[in-house]
Amino acid sequence: MAKFELKLPKMGESVAEATITTWLKEVGDTIELDDPVVEIATDKVDSEVPSEVEGVLVEKLFDVDDVVQVGQTLAIIEIDGEQEETSEKEPESSVKEEEQTATEEVAHLEQEIEAASETAKNTTADYTEGSKFYSPLVKNIATEENISLAELEALEGTGKDGRVTKNDILQYVEDRKAGKTVAPQTAPEAAPKTQPKTAPVQSVEKKAPKAEPVVASGEDEIIEMTRMGKMIAHHMVESVQTSAHVQSFIEADVTNIWNWRKKVKDEFKKREGENITFTPIFMEAVAKAIKDFPLINISVAGDKIIKKKNINLGMAAALPDGNLIVPVIKNADQLNLVGMTKAVNDLANRARLNKLKPDDIQGGTYTVTNVGTFGSIMGTPIINQPQVGILALGAIRKVPAVIETPEGDFIGIRYKMFLSHSYDHRVVNGALGGQFVQRVKEYLEAFDPKREF
Repeated sequence: MAKFELKLPKMGESVAEATITTWLKEVGDTIELDDPVVEIATDKVDSEVPSEVEGVLVEKLFDVDDVVQVGQTLAIIEIDGEQEETSEKEPESSVKEEEQTATEEVAHLEQEIEAASETAKNTTADYTEGSKFYSPLVKNIATEENISLAELEALEGTGKDGRVTKNDILQYVEDRKAGKTVAPQTAPEAAPKTQPKTAPVQSVEKKAPKAEPVVASGEDEIIEMTRMGKMIAHHMVESVQTSAHVQSFIEADVTNIWNWRKKVKDEFKKREGENITFTPIFMEAVAKAIKDFPLINISVAGDKIIKKKNINLGMAAALPDGNLIVPVIKNADQLNLVGMTKAVNDLANRARLNKLKPDDIQGGTYTVTNVGTFGSIMGTPIINQPQVGILALGAIRKVPAVIETPEGDFIGIRYKMFLSHSYDHRVVNGALGGQFVQRVKEYLEAFDPKREF
């Protein structure tokens, strides 16, 4: 019988690791081709890893909550066939070297466990109070190695968005035992003394008083945040700390769009098999405006600006658990209204069914969120990093308005909405931010009521 290694597949741009959430198969289970074997979670989305072969699961190499790197082997599946010859013909010297290396690694691990046992204390740090997100594996290692929250917070991670990975914390443990690092064991008030002179903001943050703990009474209900809820909270705080948020607001008259949709929606449904909402019309206008102002379609990397070639529009969508996710419409400027409608409906439906794939949420260059869905007339959305802008669409309202005509001004009933543009003032000034949202308004108000779809 041959053995097949089930590896963690590549899951899109910038995704380097995932956390195992659930094993769907147990050792001894028979697996069919494309059967889901394990559920994983990244910073953005949950997904399943299917089997590429038929066989029997004989070994699971990771446990639930373990963090796995892309390309690592998750499990071993036994399949029908001959054993691989490469393992049989492996040189004897190579086998001996591997055995010797394995023996040395075991001895090293035993020394680490013994040292950790000697230095362990009765108290355990509460890592949930930290300002950063740490995977369960990192927190377990920190607990076993008696690493304080202050040490963990000071550790610079090499993972996505500066996250501390397993390799980072293991390297820190090794350096600390070798005397190469000085652990910040002092109280938070003394921490600014060790901060570099070039980071006064960090010093101020260290001096800030710690938030008072919230005390729950016996009648209060305590609800544990979901894993994705924690991720969203972390990313929102991180975005505010990264970008200098500024907002511009403008009101748009969308009467022509309202009347046109009302007139064609039944015929559109009959011909295309899709419901046409306002969202694809608004997305079309945003894509046009980005082509006019390409410096909205950028990211910041240190002191450099990365101007994106493709216009990939993110659209905030609701998940079954109430959280929000941002699937991406790739090359949105190349779609006609029918194509945009199908893309919007497909992503929204799969988000509701929790069937989005990792690649569906990667590569966004600008985001649109429809706060009007919940009745809000405007909002101040937080930028979806590493983008530099996000547009909130307010509710469409029927309001009295002044109508200018060659015969004079009149009061009439119009359909209007507010557009709220949040942008990163580090690289987008008020003129560019205001001109962009004004151009979106102009495209919406210039909508042809006689347009064919």
